[in-house]
Amino acid sequence: MNRWSTSMVCLGILFMGCKTNSEHMTYDLYVGTYTEGDSNGIYQLKFNANTGALTNKQLAATIENPSFIKFSPDNSILYSVLETDTFEDTSGGVIAYELLDGKLIEKGAMATVGAHPCHIAVSDDGHYLAASSYTGGNATIFSLDDIGGLKKNPQVIDLQSLDTLKSSHTHSAAFTKEGLFIADLGLDAVKRFSLKAGKFEPNNQPSIDLPNGAGPRHFTFGQDGKFLYTINELNSTITVFERNGSNYSEKETHTTLSHDFNGKSYCADIHLSPDGNFLYGSNRGEQTIVIFKVDQATGSLSLVGRESVHGDWPRNFTLDPTGKYLLVANQKSSNIVVFKRDLELGTLAFLEEIDLSNPVCLEFLD
Repeated sequence: MNRWSTSMVCLGILFMGCKTNSEHMTYDLYVGTYTEGDSNGIYQLKFNANTGALTNKQLAATIENPSFIKFSPDNSILYSVLETDTFEDTSGGVIAYELLDGKLIEKGAMATVGAHPCHIAVSDDGHYLAASSYTGGNATIFSLDDIGGLKKNPQVIDLQSLDTLKSSHTHSAAFTKEGLFIADLGLDAVKRFSLKAGKFEPNNQPSIDLPNGAGPRHFTFGQDGKFLYTINELNSTITVFERNGSNYSEKETHTTLSHDFNGKSYCADIHLSPDGNFLYGSNRGEQTIVIFKVDQATGSLSLVGRESVHGDWPRNFTLDPTGKYLLVANQKSSNIVVFKRDLELGTLAFLEEIDLSNPVCLEFLD
């Protein structure tokens, strides 16, 4: 065999090897659940990003009501809430797991936070963690050590103290380069905080207010923070805010429900596609994912449509690391549903589902 033939054979083997690896590209998916049914804690599955298949379901950690989980920026630590009010005198908990060879190993002691913690946010630099407590009406801010552990003596931000007329229900938070944003469903506002001398203090714009009864639950940012999108649980809307200078002001609000839907429905989660061109939100009751096209220049939304979630009570949903799939956790029907995304149109096509008791939160190890 001459040198040219030998080179071609080697190239062919290399090409076939790359093709085989591509055909078997998989990611680990971790699932937080409620454990009052058949679930026992956090589960791990394998996701095939070429076919959309979910396989190899197994219990990764035994824990009570891990309803929200979040990886550290370097993917070495998985943080989980214990959404209870029974831990250490009507409190909930937060725990860190170290990821070793695909297994979750408890890292340090469980930390106490306010009652019914339902969300975890971690700063991009890995220095801070915020646990939002729905019933407690507060956010607990932990400093993290060099290996991702929870330091003692966290800062507790009591949002109930900010309003004497409404009951605080802190639901989610996000760290940005401007500080900390906290959505409070009960106060109908997204509260803002700035980091000063190691503590988070009210921002110059301390509150981004929504109409009474809106109930902001989750939020996301577009165009590097130029636009803020909140999904409002109680009135089933998405509100767009635009940043002018350092302050946000309301730009527009859209219903998430079909005009002919007459039942009760409550929004849950919200996510932008990786390219920022589409915005998705979940409707618990209508049992749909609503899809909006995003005008990148203005931040404005236009309705694309909605897709049935093939289940009951869609909570958290996520896009896979490739951006080609959208996965939904249907809490009451105990199934996870996989959709293929049309990258040009933003629409969703049902692919498959897998049974898992009371799934709430989906977190990919990317």
